[in-house]
Amino acid sequence: MTTERDRLAATVDAVFGCERNTAHGWHGAPLLRLLAHGEPVEVETLAEAYGRPVHEVRQALAEAPDIEYDEHGRIVGAGLTLRPTPHQFEIDGHVLYTWCAMDTLIYPRLLAQPARVTSPCHATGTPIRLTVDGTGVTSVDPGTAVVSLVTPDDLTSVRTAFCHHVHFFAGPETARPWLDRHPEAAALPIAEAYDLGQRVAPPETTPPS
Repeated sequence: MTTERDRLAATVDAVFGCERNTAHGWHGAPLLRLLAHGEPVEVETLAEAYGRPVHEVRQALAEAPDIEYDEHGRIVGAGLTLRPTPHQFEIDGHVLYTWCAMDTLIYPRLLAQPARVTSPCHATGTPIRLTVDGTGVTSVDPGTAVVSLVTPDDLTSVRTAFCHHVHFFAGPETARPWLDRHPEAAALPIAEAYDLGQRVAPPETTPPS
């Protein structure tokens, strides 16, 4: 019997599975590591990181509608982004952003570096602050905070179908009105959401160079 947690885990795996290796997506961990330096990424640099021809990487990127570029054609966002969003993500001295709340819980483990996260409650605007590393969520304020998750069938645009519905809320009761309007969604405590993400985020052994 498939449980709600099974469905949520399957969706998280589908959304983030491509980021754990280089075989199932050009917006995987190598691109995250390059973006974590806080600078736009040249396609040639990404191709070098993958060890693949530039034209092949450009073709693959063209099939990823969510990738963000600057005016020079450099990559500036792929889950982790240089462009401001509600989810501020500080890592290794760089102030970056993520497309959704779940990104902030998974990327510290993928990048093998701790991160400080600040994001407003989606209902009240109350700041939610947490620190995350490869072992778990080491602090969260308020301690009642939860993360909303959805299980869309069509992930052609991950950002539209998934990220736009994955928010922080200050607590279960604060999230209730939003959940009533989105009956297909669920809200998990921060620690449970982190644990859910670990199946797709094996620990890195070395920090990004």
